[in-house]
Amino acid sequence: MKSIRMPLLGSAAMALALTASAAGAETIRFWTTEEQPERLARQEAMAAAFAEASGHEVEVIPVTESELGTRATAAYAAGDLPDVIYHPLSYALPWAEAGILDPEAATDVIEDLGADTFAPGALAMASFEDGYASVPVDGWTQMILYRKDLFDAAGLEAPTSYAAVETALEALHNPPSMYGFVAATKVDEAFMSQVLEHVFLANGVSPVGPDGFAPLDEAKTTEVLEFYKTIAEASPPGDLYWDQSRTLYFSGNAAMIIWSPFILDELAGLRDSAPPTINDDPTSTELASKTGIVTNFSGPSNPDGAAWASLNFFGITSDAATDAAEAFVEYSLDQGYVETLAIAPEGKFPIRRGTADAPEKFVTEWSKLPVGVDRKAPLGDLYPQEMIDEIVAGLDVAQRWGVADGQLALASKMINSQAVNRVVREYIDGQIDAPAAVARLNEELGAID
Repeated sequence: MKSIRMPLLGSAAMALALTASAAGAETIRFWTTEEQPERLARQEAMAAAFAEASGHEVEVIPVTESELGTRATAAYAAGDLPDVIYHPLSYALPWAEAGILDPEAATDVIEDLGADTFAPGALAMASFEDGYASVPVDGWTQMILYRKDLFDAAGLEAPTSYAAVETALEALHNPPSMYGFVAATKVDEAFMSQVLEHVFLANGVSPVGPDGFAPLDEAKTTEVLEFYKTIAEASPPGDLYWDQSRTLYFSGNAAMIIWSPFILDELAGLRDSAPPTINDDPTSTELASKTGIVTNFSGPSNPDGAAWASLNFFGITSDAATDAAEAFVEYSLDQGYVETLAIAPEGKFPIRRGTADAPEKFVTEWSKLPVGVDRKAPLGDLYPQEMIDEIVAGLDVAQRWGVADGQLALASKMINSQAVNRVVREYIDGQIDAPAAVARLNEELGAID
């Protein structure tokens, strides 16, 4: 049952105030999709620390992400929702619209912590009516990894735009010893969908608008198609996805790839199952030291660019004991935030950068967290500060198809249909020209509802 909402106190006084009011303590339920044993143990330890500080107990309940939507819908119908749900971006707006989430509670937390302490791109994705559907917690942005040593030697600019990538390809593409790029071309792989959405966003192209399907602009989409064909022609032949991208980059035979940040520990020789092979030492940090990254990428029709992001949120539900749930979420994003990020630092970038008094506090602490599997080291010891800054900065301009227009569900159906993958592959294989490809995309995507 929902308790009477009281104004949240400033975080500095919160722990003492909550302890003092322990007579009104609640037991709240927290659903989390971070169900791996080590990650679950970290969350239970954080819940225990919160309970000690506040008097509110937290029951941590693991839920498989593929079952999250079904379980939440059933619990809502039964009036038995948990108090807080850790959930991906795809549920934020639909659950707020359906009444599963309490946007007023999420907005209370964000305003109490300070909206200006959050990455603006992440907050924009949670925007709902006059507030926020859910509270952004963590996320990651897709990256272009490139051989900075080779770029520097050739006097090349970082590959922050279509044009910069194309210039670099002319200078560096020399197969088979060095491929300029390893583009995703395997149609039935979600990896290709993810990479393509990033490249489309970079040029400001989306198949959805406020009213649903929005026909693709032929000129802008042709720019996307031509660019993708260029990087595909600078790639090895065959059906390529994340595996070949990583393998060729790790062996020193690729100048650029697009990948998630989960490659960062492997790149530094910290995972035996995926070692760099650029030299004879699989634990070497040589390749990491020669690598640069780009998160915000732009096309000719969108000079501001965009970053493709995967985000997670703390949703406070409509059945919650609101005060205790707000206090738990606030604690998890303030006193306990470093522990929240420590669950998987390489894939949990700090959406909340710091506090009003220490604006970069959480970024600094996050960079000190150890990453890796077989060996561990902090990202800040493996990569220079400017690279850490670039990693985090992607969340400032994070985007996804359909989010700004309230059409994420439709955009997801379009992506999952793999129509974009199929048509782009036909175009880069020379089976159809650009006008036909745009017409085909509009026909197939327009039929999805």
